[in-house]
Amino acid sequence: MSSILWKSLVVSPAVLGATLLVSATAMAAPNKTTEVSPAAQPGVTEVTQQPEILAQTTIDQVNRYSNEGNQNNSQSQVTSVSQFSDVQPTDWAFQALQSLVERYGCIAGYPNSTYRGNRALTRYEFAAGLNACLDRVNELIATATADLVTKQDLATLQRLQEEFSAELATLRGRVDSLEARTAELEANQFSTTTKLVGEAIFAVSDVFGGDTGDNNNTVFQDRVRLDLQTSFTGRDILHTRLAAGNAAAFRQFDNGGGALTTAEGTQTFQVGNQGGNNSVNIDRLTYEVPIGPAQVYIAASGGRHSHYTAVNNPYFFDQTDGGNGALSTFASESPIYRIGGGAGIALNLPLGRGQGILGNSSITAGYLATDANNPGLSSGLTNGDYAALGQLNFSVGDRLALAATYVHGYSAGGLLFDSGTSSNVNNAFASSVAVGTQQANTLLGAASSNSYGVSAAFRPSDKLSISGFVSYHDVIGFGANDDYQAWSYGLGVALPDFGKKGNVLGVFAGAEPYSRNRAVFAGTGNDIPYHFEGFYKYRVSDNVSITPGVIWLTSPGQNSNNDDAIIGTLRTTFTF
Repeated sequence: MSSILWKSLVVSPAVLGATLLVSATAMAAPNKTTEVSPAAQPGVTEVTQQPEILAQTTIDQVNRYSNEGNQNNSQSQVTSVSQFSDVQPTDWAFQALQSLVERYGCIAGYPNSTYRGNRALTRYEFAAGLNACLDRVNELIATATADLVTKQDLATLQRLQEEFSAELATLRGRVDSLEARTAELEANQFSTTTKLVGEAIFAVSDVFGGDTGDNNNTVFQDRVRLDLQTSFTGRDILHTRLAAGNAAAFRQFDNGGGALTTAEGTQTFQVGNQGGNNSVNIDRLTYEVPIGPAQVYIAASGGRHSHYTAVNNPYFFDQTDGGNGALSTFASESPIYRIGGGAGIALNLPLGRGQGILGNSSITAGYLATDANNPGLSSGLTNGDYAALGQLNFSVGDRLALAATYVHGYSAGGLLFDSGTSSNVNNAFASSVAVGTQQANTLLGAASSNSYGVSAAFRPSDKLSISGFVSYHDVIGFGANDDYQAWSYGLGVALPDFGKKGNVLGVFAGAEPYSRNRAVFAGTGNDIPYHFEGFYKYRVSDNVSITPGVIWLTSPGQNSNNDDAIIGTLRTTFTF
């Protein structure tokens, strides 16, 4: 730094204060740094200078300065020099700093009430502080308070502007560019409260094995979801989701060539496609908001238990049948969360205050009605099909999560695991239910159900996750011989960042919901239908992933006489 610069700093309190301002975020620079010798005293201009390096001005130094300011070093305006805990009246620059605070008000400090004025600074840091004081001087002139600005200070500022013209031009260019980009975004955004989150899935799939494979063809299917996420306070969120798709699950056949009524092997992108003709519908309209310590969830349409409660199945579950988790609906979440759905309310309430046995616990309660919009008899919010959920959640740090779940449901007749999509048994089975066999799903008439489940997720390391669930369902039919029980269980192992950051290798095994010894299904099968699945999600970029995988189903329709079915899928997911 030239001698005229240093002399001007000694003469002008304004510029000296600007120097102290930018030194608060000082960072040694490779081109030119001015340091004050520890021996320096008031009125003494003892200076040591590093050799001047003649190199071109680069934007890297500006970036370094900007990044340093982002590392929890944000400054705030002060009104009195006494607010700085590290500035004492005995300091040689105290009077100059005090004068600058009182006369110009362009001094900032750290949130912890320190100033840190004894550090070296780069030319870009100095230019930033100089620019701040220039702006303040211009403001004083514009407000007719120019008598506070002395001619001596103006002359010094003019010389400094000439000395630091390149740095000032670079900084102001960045500000102008940022302002232009901000104006462009504001002019073209469709809402100040809403952002669009989208997902598109392309999937090539086929099924192999005996009659099932012979009676199906290779398919290319799609599903698109556009979620308008609106926040009014910054803590709440309104989901308005549009969906369309043409995907349908494979039909499965017994050893005689007859079609089986089952949802085994259904994949996540094949659920809720409204006939599979890419027609658009609103498949989710929900609102989440914190009220006191509780998180409240309100669903007007398309509500699901897994929207608001902990599923405890990381890397397999993805935001209600999304395209970045497991291939199948069974491996995605416990079937207990697919009992009921529609419209209703839920809340999640923490227990304890972070200490004791309940410190990391919470309780979740929710109520969803399938026909809440229907004013007819045996319908509506309370007189139609419904499912009420209660769940106790417990976690140990960020490595272990446990949950115990209870769901009480009622249906006028239809299907048990239908997620509230339909209570009409005449609807196509595969479009109304996402998991399990006919024996486990079919309600012969009006019935109530009591379901119990436990789930757990354990992450022993950042590279390994183990999760699983068990559910038991006791169905009480209101007709003769309508009672039955159903079971389901599964265990998954996931290897996140396998081969590359963002990739996931997952293996899942278990039994889809099944029911044995139901008299009405005598002779159709009484075996346990096992489900095995493996997939590898390869992250092409932040917005694109490709997931090849295989689903192997044994004893389809609960009958070991039927050929096993093997489903192969190549799923590509685009998120934006």
